[in-house]
Amino acid sequence: MKYVYLLIAIVSEVIATSSLKASEGLTKLWPSVLVIAGYGSALYFLSITVKVMPVGISYALWSGIGIVLVTIAGIFLYKQVPDTPAIIGMILIMLGVLVINIFSKTKGLE
Repeated sequence: MKYVYLLIAIVSEVIATSSLKASEGLTKLWPSVLVIAGYGSALYFLSITVKVMPVGISYALWSGIGIVLVTIAGIFLYKQVPDTPAIIGMILIMLGVLVINIFSKTKGLE
């Protein structure tokens, strides 16, 4: 279940972060509701995840995957296409997430 909770935290954070631009500084009601609810949900489910997974590993996965998903959302929602250095950086982030999950012995508190 720890990965299900982490996935919910990631999706919630992506929804919240992707809604920030549409909220126009939290002045638009419904996008602002998505921001507040999304971050609240993200932090709640991340807090459950860190009960059974090291905080550093949980946060690395949450933020790394979130960065890539928010970038993808930005492409479709706001036509913000990343340049080559940004794409290379995100590939490096994802490689780091893979290294943690494949090779790290601290990835979970079984």
